[in-house]
Amino acid sequence: MNSALSLPFLVICLVLVQQCDSVGFAPELYCGLENCYDVIEINREEFDKQKLSKAYRALARKHHPDRVKNKEEKILAEERFRVIATAYETLKDEEAKTTYDYYLDHPDQRFYNYYQYYRLRVAPKVDVRLVIVGTILVISLFQYLSAKHKFSEAIEYATGVGKFRNMAIKDGVDRGLLEMDRNGKLKKNKGDNDAIIKQIITENLDVTGGYKKESVYDTLAWHTIISPLTIFRYIKWAVLWYWRFAIKKEELDDEAKMYLIRKYLGVSQSEFDQRFGTDIDDLFEHECWIKANCEKWKAEKDAAEQEKMAQSGRYKRYKRYMKNAGTISFVDEE
Repeated sequence: MNSALSLPFLVICLVLVQQCDSVGFAPELYCGLENCYDVIEINREEFDKQKLSKAYRALARKHHPDRVKNKEEKILAEERFRVIATAYETLKDEEAKTTYDYYLDHPDQRFYNYYQYYRLRVAPKVDVRLVIVGTILVISLFQYLSAKHKFSEAIEYATGVGKFRNMAIKDGVDRGLLEMDRNGKLKKNKGDNDAIIKQIITENLDVTGGYKKESVYDTLAWHTIISPLTIFRYIKWAVLWYWRFAIKKEELDDEAKMYLIRKYLGVSQSEFDQRFGTDIDDLFEHECWIKANCEKWKAEKDAAEQEKMAQSGRYKRYKRYMKNAGTISFVDEE
């Protein structure tokens, strides 16, 4: 009785085992109901990319549809060739292979496996490095064009300022580009006097701050290129600073004092030159390389400036311009 029941039971178990082997395989994913490793005839545990290419070429030659003449057999060969090609494309790409291995190891996570499969198929394959380079170039181009536009605004402003215009006219007369009549007025010539004056101002104008002349050396692209050198210089400087002033206990020199002053003021070199360039002697007199002294000096400076701004709206606009735009002057201006 038990022997008679055991045979059907064993058959049922074998069927269930066979079904369990294919759990998670979907006809529309990867190699369908077949294992891509089996299709390409490579053991998963002994996977090697060189073996993969060799196995694919051998199978492609063997199952190529052009080798078959019969129409029905040709259809079967085309289908087999497609499965082989799919297996090769899946296993040769590192990301696709990782996703497929997860698909094999976690057949119960059907929705996630569908998502990963279609994500790889639909999402465009773009090299991240190209995206980063492209982004840096776009930002750099914007920086350059923006700086060019701001410098043009500074030139237009300077052209309308009497002091700069008169200096440009004098320089133009000295160079023979402009002529004056007996009454001290500009003579009309073949060229455009205003254009000549503007060109002279452009050549001689020294603009600092946010409206200075455009340069590739101020773009993100250039700073990215030289970043290794910048990092190396900073590390070298930091090590030297620690060696001189922390270990050897050397006395601070003027350059070190200036660094600490800028640090405690919270400004860069260019901003320091614009806002505090005329206060260097005062800063040294008050020993502002000491943090407490610097904070006290800055508080007194800010209080004095606030009082001036309260008394003069024009002075307030001037300080705002100095902070954002810097200075405008002729190169040879005393």
